[in-house]
Amino acid sequence: TTDGKHIEEHHGKIATGNTEISIARMIAPPHWSEPFQTPEFDEYTYIITGKKQFIIEGDTIILEAGQSIRIEKNARIQYSNPFDEPCEYLSVCLPAFTIEAVHREE
Repeated sequence: TTDGKHIEEHHGKIATGNTEISIARMIAPPHWSEPFQTPEFDEYTYIITGKKQFIIEGDTIILEAGQSIRIEKNARIQYSNPFDEPCEYLSVCLPAFTIEAVHREE
């Protein structure tokens, strides 16, 4: 991506044409963030290495390696890695991630 995040989609609309589920391995570089968004899909995140920050409806949560979270669709959220090391994680979206369904605040 243009913001330095590595996205490797294994299943989903882009990789396989599947609109029901997307599964991706991602690496968020240190000090990375994206705009707030209100997606039309549930997103499950599992942290492999590093830490990732989630601001969900105003509450801040930090996950570390071995932890996971489910973000319900239509929740206002911001994802970031304000830390000094990369964060590698798996993301599963139901239905599949699409840029049209993420509704980022730009």
